[in-house]
Amino acid sequence: MSLAEYAKQNGLSKVGAREPLWSYVKHAWQRRDFAYVMALYTNQANNSRNRLGRWWMVLSPTLQAAVYGLIFGILLGGSRPDNFIPFLITGVFLFSFLQGAYTAGANSVSNNIGLVRSLSFPRILLPINALIQQVFSLLPQVALLVVTLLVFQQQVTLNWLYLVPIILLMIVFGFGLATISARLTVHIQDLNKLNPFLTRVVFYVSGIFFSIETVLKDYPLAMQIASWNPVYVYISLARGAMVEGYSMTAGMWIAAVAWALGLFVIGTIFFWRAEERYGCEI
Repeated sequence: MSLAEYAKQNGLSKVGAREPLWSYVKHAWQRRDFAYVMALYTNQANNSRNRLGRWWMVLSPTLQAAVYGLIFGILLGGSRPDNFIPFLITGVFLFSFLQGAYTAGANSVSNNIGLVRSLSFPRILLPINALIQQVFSLLPQVALLVVTLLVFQQQVTLNWLYLVPIILLMIVFGFGLATISARLTVHIQDLNKLNPFLTRVVFYVSGIFFSIETVLKDYPLAMQIASWNPVYVYISLARGAMVEGYSMTAGMWIAAVAWALGLFVIGTIFFWRAEERYGCEI
């Protein structure tokens, strides 16, 4: 009997070895408090370095919306979408969360390489930690979004409650983004240099400050392709729920659920398959 067989027979396992998928997910769930507490204290540490602290969670996307509103509001002129301010703020705030999930996930393993090399735990907790930090930032932004809509719109409807499942689907989708970008960046570190350009391209093709339906009305095939862009889907659903003049469709909900569940499963498996390699390639 070899030493490896003897160790396995007595319940010992290789340090850093990849567990079966179900066991891996189970252990990650058992250690979920680790990801939450780590995200909480990391968020507090990051905010303590700035004079305005947590206010930057709201100020940063608000300033972005103000700049885009001023520049593109003038450039678009009469072709601006209806209810332009609520339209724009909804897009900027929700895009900010998805962008943050992707970029924070991309750095989640490399920024915590000391933990990866010194402690044994499911590495998927690191992109989960990054996602939770983005959720902490999203919540005050949603509160400001509601206040903005109350200021610029008079009518509050029950459709506003749809924002809750929309955000939950976005969080599930964001988990998939974080896990995929985390593994890709570990294997291809140059991707960090490209990420700002990739997210900017997605920003411009997702109808954040303009109406895709208006721009592509004469190009049905392009419109059909654009309608399956997940960022466009989630933002359009949120606008349909909360911004006057816009609506939700069954197709949007089907696409939103498919993207969220699909990327959740793909991201989990994709990240898990490289579990033994994290810490060895950085």
